[in-house]
Amino acid sequence: MNKEIPPDFKVPGFLASGISAGIKKNQEKDLALIYSAAPSLAAGVFTTNRVKAAPVLISMERIKSGRARAILINSGSANACTGKKGLADGRRLSRLIASSLNIDQESVLLASTGVIGKPLPMNLMENNLPLLLASLSPDGLGDAARAIVTTDTFPKGAIIRKQANGQEITLAGIAKGAGMISPKMATLLSFVLTDAFISPKALRQSLKEGVRGSFNRVTVDGDMSTNDTLLILANGEARNREIVPDTPGYKKFSGLLHELLFSLAQKIASDGEGATKLVEIVVERARTAFEAEQVARAVATSPLVKTAFFGEDANWGRILCAAGYSGAPINPEKIDVYFDDVAIVRRGQGAGSIMEQQATSVMKKREYTVRINLNRGKQKTSIFTTDFSYDYVKINASYRS
Repeated sequence: MNKEIPPDFKVPGFLASGISAGIKKNQEKDLALIYSAAPSLAAGVFTTNRVKAAPVLISMERIKSGRARAILINSGSANACTGKKGLADGRRLSRLIASSLNIDQESVLLASTGVIGKPLPMNLMENNLPLLLASLSPDGLGDAARAIVTTDTFPKGAIIRKQANGQEITLAGIAKGAGMISPKMATLLSFVLTDAFISPKALRQSLKEGVRGSFNRVTVDGDMSTNDTLLILANGEARNREIVPDTPGYKKFSGLLHELLFSLAQKIASDGEGATKLVEIVVERARTAFEAEQVARAVATSPLVKTAFFGEDANWGRILCAAGYSGAPINPEKIDVYFDDVAIVRRGQGAGSIMEQQATSVMKKREYTVRINLNRGKQKTSIFTTDFSYDYVKINASYRS
């Protein structure tokens, strides 16, 4: 998996920047800005956690207009559980950005990530806004990707350029996330830009469809953040024929967006805090799609399964156990389990020591697939997960220090 920011990482009509404002203790980049030179459509998906950060509350309200021009993002402070002051701080920053760019403050969206309960360092941020604005560049998206990370080990970006409705369109996205990943809505922080000319309904619809098969198929630790935000801006600069729902052009655009989101989701899963394994849990031949997801999610989030992945222990009993408590009406005597192509369970029973040895060899790889065949129907789904390592505990035991 390519961990580098893609070359020529830019979208026509968009500027971006990322700087160090001193929010993080390590003096790395921690403040980012994305700006559309032209009016843009906007759509978003946010955390379903009832405890929502101030930037989420502000952006959820503003996104209702279906339009936005700028996104201000900071790392190092989540601005969550900060009460009225957190909301006031967010609105003040958006006013300052809007004034400098000569745009409506309601067209400025916000996102934050970092320690919960920690107020924004307003003096640092306000003092560095001039530099952030002066650094805006068509080539600044890579710097923005670096500025939004927290415990990530690498910045995450992806770009696609393909024909759609008569013109080449570009879609580019950045994301951050390594812990608190069980979104059930979108991702942690992700921002997608496109120059496609698309209707508001098509943009909203394609984003929601893309989320289901990408970010909602990733889990690291089963925790849902207070700050999860996925935003997409479309400025229409490609001058293609308008993309509207239920057309070949829409199908093409949605496929490209799904591809982009899936690429970002895989990078997030591969960078799970302390992770040494990236494992795809595939549940097939379920009676319903919901049933397949129940089993896949139970296995993917089981601490016992995830620690077995880390220990490279082909403990298939933990997988059957998780499937059994998933809530799906499975028949244990029909289940087959494979590690890649190695059949370790047949009809609910172990396939023997030789097969376990072969499965153990599979588990030594950095990436592999666990396939669970329920033998009940024709539905199938998959979820990406990681192992739980010693480093996961170390990272989270000292996150605030």
